[in-house]
Amino acid sequence: MPRRHDAIIHPFAGLDLPWLLQTQAQASPEKILLTWAPFDAPPRAYSYAEFYDLVGRAAAGIKARGVAVGDRILVHLENCPEFLIVWCAIAELGAIAVTTNTRSSVPELDYYIEHSGCSGAITQPSLLACVAEAGRNLGWIVTTEYDAGQSPAKGSQPGTIDSFSALIARDPLKPRRQAAADPRRPIAVQYTSGTTSRPKGVVITHGNALWAGRVSSAHEALLREDVHLIYAPLFHVNALGYSFLPALWVGASVVLQPRFSKSRFWRTACDHRATWGSMIIFAVRALTEVENPTWQPFRCWGGAGANALLAQKIGVHMLGWYGMTETISHPICGYPDLPNRTDFIGRPAPEYGVRIVDANDSPSPFGETGLLKVRGVMGVSLFGGYLNDEAATKNAFDENGWFITGDRVVPYEDGSIRFAERDKDMLKVGGENVASSEVERVIAAIEGIIEVAVVGKPHPMLDEVPVAFIRLSPDVPDDARSMLIERVHAACASALADFKRPHDLIIIDEFPRAVLDKIAKAQLRARLIA
Repeated sequence: MPRRHDAIIHPFAGLDLPWLLQTQAQASPEKILLTWAPFDAPPRAYSYAEFYDLVGRAAAGIKARGVAVGDRILVHLENCPEFLIVWCAIAELGAIAVTTNTRSSVPELDYYIEHSGCSGAITQPSLLACVAEAGRNLGWIVTTEYDAGQSPAKGSQPGTIDSFSALIARDPLKPRRQAAADPRRPIAVQYTSGTTSRPKGVVITHGNALWAGRVSSAHEALLREDVHLIYAPLFHVNALGYSFLPALWVGASVVLQPRFSKSRFWRTACDHRATWGSMIIFAVRALTEVENPTWQPFRCWGGAGANALLAQKIGVHMLGWYGMTETISHPICGYPDLPNRTDFIGRPAPEYGVRIVDANDSPSPFGETGLLKVRGVMGVSLFGGYLNDEAATKNAFDENGWFITGDRVVPYEDGSIRFAERDKDMLKVGGENVASSEVERVIAAIEGIIEVAVVGKPHPMLDEVPVAFIRLSPDVPDDARSMLIERVHAACASALADFKRPHDLIIIDEFPRAVLDKIAKAQLRARLIA
């Protein structure tokens, strides 16, 4: 009897990320895939063929450490070529890369390692102590020789056995493929902040990765001749899903910087003739403070909104878009080669379903704020679920299968959509998501504090910063308040990444209340603006 297929055939059936990389390397072996542009060293270019070979060598080195299909490996690296190499190498083995924020504290990293069940880690000298302390039960740790292109501090240099050079010393495995291509297999886990609980591990499949490549490149009208500049951290969906994977899909090139630098941005972009950029809002604002070059190579930028003023100033066409880790690509997007409304995130993308509803789940009137819901296919256009959390995965969708983003937007009659506000308990600090509940949990554990509420305060460069309102126990005398405040700062410094720590601590006698006696955070935000 002939074998039968499912009635609904997966759009990437029989394909995965290793297939895509191998296909492009065979088609254009000499073409430059990646140019590494560190701040204090000469740039380094990698052809498709060389990159593919290094991925194979890294895969062989990782497998030699006992990694099998389905195993999870921590990738705790700042932007560097090694990040992309090991991310692809782990995928080649059929294992799963767990990518984490490099500004995480030891307790945060300990949670990520324990929750995901990582068996090994790949990191860098400056982060090695944190990984070693948090990952006491890890079977192995490999470190790069450099910290995002800079020489490591004395005493933090890796040994030869656990160095990245030792990892890639082996020849690629024969055969290269260690598992049959399956687009449903997980390729990565990215941790994202939650508003009411610990960070959740967003499972991303090979199908998701191919979707990001194909759909994001279409939204950007990306061409083989394009050069995509990347400065956003690779441990976020933005840099991988909006830049690297789309470039790989069409056979284009990327230029990778360690991080954003307003003093180096234009020099790097012009030297390497970058034509496309995914722009974070604080970076766009920062570029308004430096002198524009007389010539710039960009043909388009994408970001949280099409800023016409900046576009006119520097001559770059801008499109708005909206996406999040769980949506893989952009459910809402502007046009890369047609006019877009100023400061709008775009229009519904044809590859997704988009609903904007009121409190009764009815369509929001034009011009009024509503809750954004997105329709897609899990494991393809939407994430594969939350790691080890079926309840959270189920609760992320409504009864009709629409993903609940938690964000609020405004629809207009011409089809354009404007972003209104985030989930009230989620802050955006310099491009980083911060859940108020994470900060509140740390502060509430301190003796003498009986209630705490963290809200965002507008900031000219970082969008917003955390501010904590705290109510003290009557047992705390006035002369002990300053010491208690110091304890709060110390606890936050120990337990939280720097961008999550409160910029201000405000002691309050009574909190304003809303329905069901909840703290009225809107009134607290209003105090910060007044």
